[in-house]
Amino acid sequence: MQEFSLRTPIGYLKGVGPQRAEILNKELAVFTFEDLLYYYPFRYNDRSVYSKINQIDPTKPGVQFIARLLNFEIQGDRRSRRLVAHVKDDTGIAQLVWFQSIKWVEKNLTIGSAYVIYGSPSLFNNQISISHPEMELYVGSNQGLKFQPVYASTEKLKKLSLDSKGIQRLVSSLFSALKDNIDETLPDEILTKYKLIDLPSALRGIHFPDDADSIQRSLYRLKFEELFFLQLKILKTKVAHNQKFKGPVLKNVGEHFTDFYEKKLPFQLTNAQKRVIKEIRKDTLYGAQMNRLLQGDVGSGKTIVALMTMLLAIDNGYQACLMAPTEILAQQHYAGLKELLGVERVSIALLTGSIKQKDRKVIHEGLLNGDLDILIGTHALLEDKVKFKNLGLAIIDEQHRFGVEQRSKLWKKNSVPPHMLVMTATPIPRTLAMTLYGDLDISVIDELPAGRKPISTLHFHERSRLRMFGMLREEIAKGRQVYVVYPLIEESEKLDLLHLKAGKEFLEREFPLPVYKVGILHGKMTPKEKEFEMNRFVKGETQILVATTVIEVGVNVPNASVMVIENAERFGLSQLHQLRGRVGRGPEQSFCILMTKEKLSRESKIRMQTMVRTTDGFEIAETDLKLRGPGDLSGTQQSGVLELKLANLATDQALLQLARNEVIDIFEKDPTLGSEKNSLLRSFLSKSSFGIGWEKIS
Repeated sequence: MQEFSLRTPIGYLKGVGPQRAEILNKELAVFTFEDLLYYYPFRYNDRSVYSKINQIDPTKPGVQFIARLLNFEIQGDRRSRRLVAHVKDDTGIAQLVWFQSIKWVEKNLTIGSAYVIYGSPSLFNNQISISHPEMELYVGSNQGLKFQPVYASTEKLKKLSLDSKGIQRLVSSLFSALKDNIDETLPDEILTKYKLIDLPSALRGIHFPDDADSIQRSLYRLKFEELFFLQLKILKTKVAHNQKFKGPVLKNVGEHFTDFYEKKLPFQLTNAQKRVIKEIRKDTLYGAQMNRLLQGDVGSGKTIVALMTMLLAIDNGYQACLMAPTEILAQQHYAGLKELLGVERVSIALLTGSIKQKDRKVIHEGLLNGDLDILIGTHALLEDKVKFKNLGLAIIDEQHRFGVEQRSKLWKKNSVPPHMLVMTATPIPRTLAMTLYGDLDISVIDELPAGRKPISTLHFHERSRLRMFGMLREEIAKGRQVYVVYPLIEESEKLDLLHLKAGKEFLEREFPLPVYKVGILHGKMTPKEKEFEMNRFVKGETQILVATTVIEVGVNVPNASVMVIENAERFGLSQLHQLRGRVGRGPEQSFCILMTKEKLSRESKIRMQTMVRTTDGFEIAETDLKLRGPGDLSGTQQSGVLELKLANLATDQALLQLARNEVIDIFEKDPTLGSEKNSLLRSFLSKSSFGIGWEKIS
């Protein structure tokens, strides 16, 4: 008798064959027995409940009842042919209708027999009617599955009779073929510790549950496994990295750091900033490469932390660099750091695509001979020509704009890889950070500097536009400036661009020359045009800047006190929060006005209410995760890390933390997973293509 394994191609399963195998490959990415085994149902029909015909609610998605077949006949001409049957119980009569597979259904119906009937009811001529019901002969009260699995299918699969019921039959055939040939993946110790059922029982329980409790126990086991192995992959990369890569030792707290801290700090550090600096100090003392993600909301003071870390590197004889995603942001960092340092004995330079060749040459020489301490720039820092004498620290701003490949290019700028500090002003929920950036240590600046006034956020509908204009006039009269942001969404880019320009013309009528000046900024402009418009706004030559989301990251104009977001319902929560962060940078009270149409979807209402209620970026990010899911959040779409089948990062946070803690504990006791009890985990990692090659470091 043929032996089957999880690696057996799906075409060998009884009931599949070459044609169905090809469609399963293309439509569901099911290539092997294992792929089908892990193709889970997305819901269950509760077949434990029976209704009477007179109790059926036509608005319900599915009902089940027992009735006897009274009659059936084929009605209509060729185009509208249908099989119509009537069934009866002791409370009434219902109609059943089939538009497809009519001959097959007709052949299998027997007048006078009792059937268990399941389907989606509707009301037709005041009678309950069900199209294409599932029917089986009634053989007693303990009949069939109480919870029937429902599988996602496609039109192409359905043409080969692989609808949900057809897939269910294949899965049933799969369990028969495999018998008990499903190996456990988790060590016994973990199964016992977390009261997990074994893998074969969990897989059978999720496909063919006996009851609701069976579904829950199977889900718990399979979700734990999914999150556990995800964290095992991520933390394996971190362990391998720490063992493989050395980093500069930054022991000295010298005069550059001390002088700045004691004499130049513009304000007292918050407790959160002090905590993060201590975490960085600890990372850089022992000769292992630091890999730390610094999360801090807009205006929380990440730049000060970055500068103090740079000064620490300089005190130990190293150079530092900071890479930003845009030229505007790089220029801003450069100007800001120069202002903070004053006449400090630190040399600092800016390198972007628009720096002239003769100036580049001076920068390249200064880097090589060690005269240049700090280099700020864009992707231009990654060029092969850019060589340092002794790079000890690389800082990346707005982490999600750069890939791992770009980070690794900076590693190669020194014989000993520099310490890496990656910063983001995009608040990332803890669960997402643990998953996306689990190979990095994470620091959070979760308090704002003293004296910052919270931004007041208001939600206006179109009918309140005149009130909004009144607020703008009041703020401009006080000498303040205003952003008005329009969405620019690629599918309707031309239309949106017209909308943006029409918006500018409308504002110019409401705020006419010579009293008011209105500028415009969007992604279709050349870098020179953008720079010209931005500089006019920075200098106060324009009072209103009409823009798209190109101003979302990094633009710093302390005098701007109002952010108007048009069509705010078209933006995600994280983007709204980022845009709001462009104001509130000066000492004055700032405002964010969300303009929307009158009628909003439930999700849009929640987004507007959340923005008005809180300015806490992490609370906003958690709400965004619940509303949109992890795959839609900024920069995460390209991450294969998030291909979870059952677990949900928004709702399974406690389980993720449990799994992560267990993995951390395992690696602390057995970093190479060399012990016998961890052999299953080691076997899993040797088959995994995720991250740094495990074999190379163990």
